[in-house]
Amino acid sequence: QVQLVESGGGLVQAGGSLRLSCAASGMILGFNVMGWYRQAPGKQRELVATIQGAANTNYADSVKGRFTISKDNAKTTVYLQMNSLNAEDTAVYYCHYRDFTIYWGQGTQVTVSS
Repeated sequence: QVQLVESGGGLVQAGGSLRLSCAASGMILGFNVMGWYRQAPGKQRELVATIQGAANTNYADSVKGRFTISKDNAKTTVYLQMNSLNAEDTAVYYCHYRDFTIYWGQGTQVTVSS
């Protein structure tokens, strides 16, 4: 089992920044993929960014150049630095962990006011 604890969401003005954190604990396997997905009201959950290993990253086109995903040295905490936020980034952000099984965090609300 893997547990994911998210933090860092909130309310920010357009153009501002937020950093999300997700701490993983439990049976962490080295080949895992961690990342962030988001779901806006009335929309499907969509990929934001993922990271495998130290620096193998993948981003949605809508966030490239604005968001950065990274991991701590222990590779158990993943961060999402979000810059130049706009109203379209408003959503519940979910931490995601995948090895042989997929785990989700509880979600953290990000609201960008225009």
